Amino acid sequence: MSQEIIEGIHLIEKEKGIEEGVLITALEDALRAAYKKTPGATRHAEVKLDDEGEFRVFGIEIPVDIESRLVEEAREARITELEQLEEETGERQHTLVTDEDLELDWSQVPPEQIQRTDVTPDNFGRIAAQTAKQVIQQRIREAERAIMYEEYVDRQGEVVTGIVQQAGDRNNVLVDLGRVESLLPRSEQVDGERYEQGSRIKAVIAEVRSGTKGPQVILSRRDPELIRALFELEVPEIADGLVEIRGVAREPGYRSKIAVESHMQGVDPVGACVGPRGSRVRMVVSELRGEKIDIIPWNTEPARFVAKALSPARVREVYIDDETKEATVVVPNDQLALAIGKEGLNARLATRLTGWKIDIQSEQEFAQAEAEAAFGGGSQDGEEFSGRCAAILSNGKRCPNAALPNSRYCGVPAHQELVNQPEQAAPDDEPEESADQLAEEVVAEAEEIVAEAATLDAGVADGFEDGGQETREEA
Repeated sequence: MSQEIIEGIHLIEKEKGIEEGVLITALEDALRAAYKKTPGATRHAEVKLDDEGEFRVFGIEIPVDIESRLVEEAREARITELEQLEEETGERQHTLVTDEDLELDWSQVPPEQIQRTDVTPDNFGRIAAQTAKQVIQQRIREAERAIMYEEYVDRQGEVVTGIVQQAGDRNNVLVDLGRVESLLPRSEQVDGERYEQGSRIKAVIAEVRSGTKGPQVILSRRDPELIRALFELEVPEIADGLVEIRGVAREPGYRSKIAVESHMQGVDPVGACVGPRGSRVRMVVSELRGEKIDIIPWNTEPARFVAKALSPARVREVYIDDETKEATVVVPNDQLALAIGKEGLNARLATRLTGWKIDIQSEQEFAQAEAEAAFGGGSQDGEEFSGRCAAILSNGKRCPNAALPNSRYCGVPAHQELVNQPEQAAPDDEPEESADQLAEEVVAEAEEIVAEAATLDAGVADGFEDGGQETREEA
């Protein structure tokens, strides 16, 4: 019988990939536990596979003092293990510790003080066959679970396709992935989506847990990686590396923004993702059940990238603060609501995609804030009390940032360098004339106009007189 067991172990090793030594060790432990349940069993025993391929039971006898010490050490180790388990779980363990169940450390006993006696029962072959069947089945199940766990734990973040098995309870949707059943919990479902039994869905493997019934795979339909993977499946340029998705920002079920960059001259990244007549992006939108997607070209210049990220709104100007990673965006008055989006959705997605804190203002709001920042009183020495930075930008306009305390410039390094340079004059800072000077200039211009008019009238009158005299002479 033992020879048949060994042959079966070799066959399982080839088919299931389970090592022979693991199965034999498990069989020896199981057979020792089975032997201890037989009447008249010795207190300490071990089961070994002999040279003839038979399992033999050997009783072990050691000196009493060594035995007492080993039992005490094994008991203390077992109690310490239970206490650690209580600390980890927070639950009190009600496990009865008996000397018969303790595993003694035989390596501490000198070999010459150990006496082994063959105590194999007459019917041990039948016991070995029954135990081997149970142990082998259990080990096969454990090995298959371990193999599946190792297979799926390395696939976290990967998109898989499964068939919905159970969708009656929306809190937990079971999806069949072929070799294992996965779970799509409510927290990872998209609002408004319905999952019909038997339908195929794509989802991201968010987590893999090891359970008693095998690996538990947790799926997600809300993960931004789902959009990245869907575009890789639909767009050959992305799969070949010609086009790269640099960033994804998603509000599941409503809207998403992706930033794409081309690594080959002549390849339009946005056009490649859209596809002929929008066929490629339409397939992704269909898989996401109608979720809108904005495809934005990646740009190394933050101002241009922020402006594109706010599409479909048109942007007039963008002011960047590199230190605080803040961007002030000026849009036309009629584009303000579109730039912000419903409940701030468009601005929120643009912030996630770019990594910049975006402040959106209309032209009217920006002009009013600019006027308020530029206004300030003055002291007797002519010093300006305005809280606005005095630096002039390259476009000829004044910097909109607030000045630092005790300084006329903001925290931008280029503007701080202007502290020791001659003071700049804003385009609108030309000296103004007093009211009396303006009045005198107006009066002088009026007198000149009156004098010219009088001269013109005199010339016209002389012309009429000369013309009349010539007419009389001809007559």
